[in-house]
Amino acid sequence: MPGKARNCSIANALAVVGERWSLLALREVFFGIRRFDQIVLNTGASRDILATRLRTLVEAGVLQKQQYEQHPPRYEYVLTEAGRALHPVLLALMNWGDHYITEGEPPTVWEHSCGQVLNPRTICAACGEDVKLGRSTPLRLGKVT
Repeated sequence: MPGKARNCSIANALAVVGERWSLLALREVFFGIRRFDQIVLNTGASRDILATRLRTLVEAGVLQKQQYEQHPPRYEYVLTEAGRALHPVLLALMNWGDHYITEGEPPTVWEHSCGQVLNPRTICAACGEDVKLGRSTPLRLGKVT
């Protein structure tokens, strides 16, 4: 009998985007690659697995399919508002990988609109201070069910 689990937005989010090929497909769409064949090529995912992951992202409202050719019908994937909201999440994950996993220089570097290399960080919207472990506490925890 499985143990009880906490109701948690992290778990709910991972059900949609918490699989490697989903995150890599999103990475490609953020890079401006929106067509299936190119996403397959750039991620290394098998076509059937990628098709399943993209379908999940569309069903969850993270991506939207837009037809770009009628005969034969062909579609590209476009970020929705929910998908665009994942940009800081992917930047934070990339930043973590750059510092703790990837050896040598980071393979991808983003430039901010100010012209400087982007170094993402999480700040409190109310006071502007960096969010750090030990400096915040949950006001309400999801119940274990």
